[in-house]
Amino acid sequence: MNYSTLRKSVALSFASVLVAGVALAQTDSTATTTTTMTTDTTMSSGTTTPKVFGGTGQYKTWSIGINAGVTSPFSALGGSNDFLKPDLKLGYGLSIRDQIAHNFGIQLDLHGGKVGGNNNDLDATDPVYPVKEFETKFWSGTLSGVWNFATIDFLHRTNSVNFFATAGAGLAMYSAKVDGVDFEGTYGENGDSKFTKELIIPVGAGVKFRLSDAVALNFGYTVNFVDGDNFDGYKRAYPTKDKYSYGYGGLEFTLGSSSKPSLEWANPVALMYDELYDAALRQEVEALKGRVTNVENAVNDLKKDSDGDGVSDQFDKCPNTPAGSVVDGSGCVIVFPKADSTATGTAYSNIQFEFDSSVLRTSSYPILDATSADLRSSGKTVEVQGYASSEGTAAHNMALSRDRANSVKTYLVNSGVSASKLKVKAFGETRPIADNSTEEGRIANRRVSFKQ
Repeated sequence: MNYSTLRKSVALSFASVLVAGVALAQTDSTATTTTTMTTDTTMSSGTTTPKVFGGTGQYKTWSIGINAGVTSPFSALGGSNDFLKPDLKLGYGLSIRDQIAHNFGIQLDLHGGKVGGNNNDLDATDPVYPVKEFETKFWSGTLSGVWNFATIDFLHRTNSVNFFATAGAGLAMYSAKVDGVDFEGTYGENGDSKFTKELIIPVGAGVKFRLSDAVALNFGYTVNFVDGDNFDGYKRAYPTKDKYSYGYGGLEFTLGSSSKPSLEWANPVALMYDELYDAALRQEVEALKGRVTNVENAVNDLKKDSDGDGVSDQFDKCPNTPAGSVVDGSGCVIVFPKADSTATGTAYSNIQFEFDSSVLRTSSYPILDATSADLRSSGKTVEVQGYASSEGTAAHNMALSRDRANSVKTYLVNSGVSASKLKVKAFGETRPIADNSTEEGRIANRRVSFKQ
């Protein structure tokens, strides 16, 4: 069989296996989809459902693979070669991978085999290609990153096909046989090493088909760039670096508990969908809605004010007060005592204040004006005494009574009374003149009086 026929046979075989792999993977994906839609929150029978942001411990991440294929000194990426034609040889390998994330893993590859090429169609005296053929036996170990490009599948719940790319570095050991001369055992500084050792850089791509959650079918192509020009046993007159390619197919087996899904095939979109529509989560959301409704109803009850007096029904001790009524904090109408007509404008009468206020009422101005006139004409000295009702703390009421007395003093000083004739004293809620248990009594106790 010539090279052209072999190449066509390999291509046809590859295409046949590729179609079979797609069909099998698609069938498996459809079955998985049906199972998932039926169970709603489980990926398949006996398999737990991972949670979003739950970590890689929820998945199987380790896998081991075996592969075999064809090697060539040529590369699909192009470049120069010391030989014009490839002799397709057998290559084989073993891989171990740890899947770090949905779309990335670290893989150790161990490969072995032979690579060959020839110049059989040329004259042996050709000065450019004087060597007729070579065959190199090699072993290599490389560590590579593997990037998946089909992590998210919007058509199927579980991925069935993954396209991937690889790149890494490693070490190759090899020995060449050129035109029947075997150089094995002639390498190294002393010429007694069986193999020569060189750095290699593997770069590749491939496609992977999911046969089950534990088994995958792989096809790939890798170009290995050698950091040397003696891989084919021949050094050209100008500096070049050798390379060889490896086209392969193989099986990969995911390791770990059958109750866990494989991270490589997990679809993040389906995972988020499952968690969003998880039955337990939906029950929690409905329960939360009920609690929010109860809180809203309670707030509405607190705000309800049937008689419109500004005090909610829950705290209104006097419901159905007439519209426009002035009420206290319990919703009861405030009854203000009638002003004593004989005291209006009478000097040294008590000065009344609103609840929790030290602001002078305008109704107090006539009394203050009369008091100011008498103090200025007589030169008397008086004590301005401030008081408060019993609402609030004793310390607050003491400060409030002092503020009330100072308000009276300020008015009198501004009207011409000497500040030295006015002494301020605060009594807080002590010395009430009326019963603090009634609103009428509390109104009377909010006062400033004068002691001559």
